[in-house]
Amino acid sequence: MAGILFIISAPSGSGKSTLVNEVRKQLSGIEFSVSWTTRPPRGSEEDGREYHFTTREEFERRLAAGQFLEHAEVFGNYYGTARASLEEARREGHDLLLDIDVQGAAQVRAKMPEAVSIFVLPPNPRVLRTRLRNRSRAEGVENEAEVFRRLGEASREIENYREYGYILVNDILDRAVAQLEAIVLAERFYRNDEPIAYRSRRVLEVAAACLQANSQERLKPVLEAFGILHPTGQQQLNFEEDSDDV
Repeated sequence: MAGILFIISAPSGSGKSTLVNEVRKQLSGIEFSVSWTTRPPRGSEEDGREYHFTTREEFERRLAAGQFLEHAEVFGNYYGTARASLEEARREGHDLLLDIDVQGAAQVRAKMPEAVSIFVLPPNPRVLRTRLRNRSRAEGVENEAEVFRRLGEASREIENYREYGYILVNDILDRAVAQLEAIVLAERFYRNDEPIAYRSRRVLEVAAACLQANSQERLKPVLEAFGILHPTGQQQLNFEEDSDDV
């Protein structure tokens, strides 16, 4: 059985890693590619778990040797996916999930147009701001300027949603996990004729509802909240404080 390559992208703080971890607990046969980066570990991060942490010199050596399927420089640090992850998954006949940003995703799609691409959005800037703050506090760092910089970056990343086949809005975790699981199972069904038993009809319906073409009504309030569909054509994000998260 040929493995399927899944690409998942999202703005920082959208809960993408939590979604991936939950789905991997529930589904077998799906590997996760741990990216390489030159940024230092944060908080409780461990080498080989969240990332393979390395030096800029070593990253550039591997890059020159053609060891990366994709790479990008973000905020002064390199990030990349090793080709070996894909090769190993293929040998095992497993699916591979890449957690990469929009730059890396574009590179992979250009090389492997058959990849399944999924974009995860937070429901609105207020929720994203709260998640970013909570993550910073958990890492022992509170930097409000960094939080607002990432909020601005999020709106620019979200503009790329049109490049992805599936769209998830991560407002209710259990629902988003069920949707991601349905996408994986549906793609296995269509591509590999893998049975999904009595749940097949419901799973296929859930996955189909997440297709970008079928997500416009669900997407509209999210895009408006991030200023992407503002009537003036200009981004106008509402970062005003709310009493419930200060």
